Amino acid sequence: MQKEDLRIVFMGTPEFAVETLKALVENHYNVVAVVTQPDKPVGRHQNELQPSEVKKYALEHNLPVLQPVKMKDPEFVETLRSYQANLQVVVAFRMLPEVVWAMPEYGTFNVHAALLPQYRGAAPINWAVINGETETGVTTFFLDHDIDTGRIIMKKHFPIPDDANVEYVYDGLMHLGAEICMETLEAIVAADGHPASIPQEECAELKAAPKIFKETCQIDWNQPAKRIYDFVRGLSPYPGAWTVLKDEKGGETVLKIFRATKTDKQVNDRVGTLMADRKHLYIACADAWLQIDELQLAGKKRMDAQAFLNGMKEIEKYSAV
Repeated sequence: MQKEDLRIVFMGTPEFAVETLKALVENHYNVVAVVTQPDKPVGRHQNELQPSEVKKYALEHNLPVLQPVKMKDPEFVETLRSYQANLQVVVAFRMLPEVVWAMPEYGTFNVHAALLPQYRGAAPINWAVINGETETGVTTFFLDHDIDTGRIIMKKHFPIPDDANVEYVYDGLMHLGAEICMETLEAIVAADGHPASIPQEECAELKAAPKIFKETCQIDWNQPAKRIYDFVRGLSPYPGAWTVLKDEKGGETVLKIFRATKTDKQVNDRVGTLMADRKHLYIACADAWLQIDELQLAGKKRMDAQAFLNGMKEIEKYSAV
């Protein structure tokens, strides 16, 4: 088989997927169509429609775009079939029904931003950082009936520095994902459409990567400082870990925390207690003080701790809950 023999449908939505689609185009693979999410209503009145990053790139490169509301819609399935693809590549998309993933002769493979079987789910990058992992990676695997459980084709590893936030890891895996996709395609071509793959090992302790909601991002100050430090990194810069600042009169305001530093300062105060010196803000965790470096009050701009302290007098009258 030659690479020209592949007719590829690409499926993806966010910026993370664009890097792989770009690699397909620039390496002269035959992308016959692109499937992405419907345009998203935005604006104050939700009356403007915003296309996905994948759609923007596809249109710029004159690639046909399909945007089904339901993946099982008969009209969409027939349109997809009309492109006569023999392979589908999926990056950061939604769950596919069997009628879609089983359609091409050589199957459908996914580029997943974790080292499977760990971190199956919608937010693998966030959860790897939140859990304090020192390494993650990308995996290509063939789709089957259960989400993120198919036969593994390849893995590539990526180290997570202790001070890295999720943006750093996201960017690294975005480029690594494009690399592993190209290597997987080369393996598919070399094997005439049927590369070696292995079943996923079912480990005793599997770490999940469920979708992250606003409630997920609230800080529990009863945790050790290292756990909260990793929690902040794993949600920075988006969607952002948050807490509630409460004053002596019971008034409350939401505070997002984007960057923190671990300390070895022992805590004798109640968890959530705020302490400050001239330039630094600290919040008491279960075992130590966490230094807060970048933060944002509701309705205000993101700022460093010193700017925050300049505008917040009598900080000891507040607590984080």
